[in-house]
Amino acid sequence: MHAFNYHRPASSKDAVSLSSKNAEGRYLAGGQSLVQAMKLRLSSPTDLIDLGTIKDLAGIKVSGSTVEIGAMTRHADVAASAEVKKAIPALAALAAMIGDRQVRHMGTIGGSLANNDPAADYPAAALGLGATITTNKRKIEADKFFTGLYETALEPGELITSVSFPAPKRAAYMKFKNPASRFAIVGVFVADFSGKVRVGVTGAGPSAFRQADMEKALSTKFAPESVANMKVKADGLNNDLHASPEYRAHIVTVMAKRAVEAALK
Repeated sequence: MHAFNYHRPASSKDAVSLSSKNAEGRYLAGGQSLVQAMKLRLSSPTDLIDLGTIKDLAGIKVSGSTVEIGAMTRHADVAASAEVKKAIPALAALAAMIGDRQVRHMGTIGGSLANNDPAADYPAAALGLGATITTNKRKIEADKFFTGLYETALEPGELITSVSFPAPKRAAYMKFKNPASRFAIVGVFVADFSGKVRVGVTGAGPSAFRQADMEKALSTKFAPESVANMKVKADGLNNDLHASPEYRAHIVTVMAKRAVEAALK
């Protein structure tokens, strides 16, 4: 690990100011990805700006049919939240599936979305629910946020402050996980907004994406058989030691069917 300067700002404004003064600095949220990358010397920021003590970046608020989650809210807090379980139980269930206990008690929703790991769980929920990511500068629709492998629409120094999720009529998330890391080899989040259905997929491609064909079929009839025999194209899907593109394409269909079954229960 390379040497770096460590900062612990007391507010979001201070954090953004520090970032503007240190072009090669990085925000530190839960540290579940960045610290590991630094240990492997895959990342060498000159400065770490620790967001851990900024109170206004954490917390959960439910207003009407919207769940707003602060960027520094831990996965374990989302999973345990009675408000999230009532408004969007599928989101709480997804948070409970992330990594292991240590990861869930350190990792944050803002850090996960900003990192945009191709096998992370939250991007599927963000796309499946049509979330809005709020930063210190603007609001970004989930459909425009994920731009590629570990890439997002965030500009240098831009800080995620919260994420808002509209509550659907019903939803569910199912994933085929790596037994060691618990990352999603394929994960599918299905959400029904009274006839308008969104399907977010993670793990299968370089970045999370929506499955338009499934959305169209499920909007016509929200039932497992609507997607059970659907053929997903393997072009552009990930190919690694865990699964081939063709296998991932098949698993997208399997997980989508299971997610619809779960949402109907």
